[in-house]
Amino acid sequence: MKILVVDDYALVREGLRHALQALDDSVEVLEARDAEEALRLIAQQPALDLVLLDIGLPGMDGFLALDEFRRAHSAVPVVVLSASAAQRDIAAALNMGAMGYIPKMAPREVMLRALRLVLAGGVYIPPQAIGMHDYTGSAAAGATAVPQSLEELGLTDRQRQVLGLIAQGKPNKVIANELQISEPTVKAHVTEILRALKASSRAQAMVTARRFGLR
Repeated sequence: MKILVVDDYALVREGLRHALQALDDSVEVLEARDAEEALRLIAQQPALDLVLLDIGLPGMDGFLALDEFRRAHSAVPVVVLSASAAQRDIAAALNMGAMGYIPKMAPREVMLRALRLVLAGGVYIPPQAIGMHDYTGSAAAGATAVPQSLEELGLTDRQRQVLGLIAQGKPNKVIANELQISEPTVKAHVTEILRALKASSRAQAMVTARRFGLR
């Protein structure tokens, strides 16, 4: 397993490197001090499993870096690790395709649980984001408005069940096991749910589902 840690403080990178060893005995941690160095490393390391990104970087803006990572390497999940717990920052990161957002004030075990969830294909959103209403997703760019209620979506009963589990951050494999359906069937439902929500990512779908009261 390869994880890239992007943070401008050497002590933070060192601390994360030691903490991440708890994820897997064979984990290899790569380090970058800024976005430019990180982009070079990603280009050289196509087999990365995860990027852990601080958005408060010198030089290139952290959100711009996140957007660059997602455009160039969409298959590699990015988790934001930030000193900010502001809802606007959480919303911006998720809107740009981050698969998780971990405030730096979070305990080590919370971070590790969040990363395990993302590595399994899930999404981690911190408690600060529950009930977040300023998350606008694609609507912020002038796209068709996001549905304002669950009833507007036109989902089947099974799709509502899947959406409820997405709201809990669960990956497809877990959803398939809980609903006793195949993983390809879950993927098909997720595709239809994203279309109905006008969401471009699973993270967007998760936040919208929580706005509808699903947990």
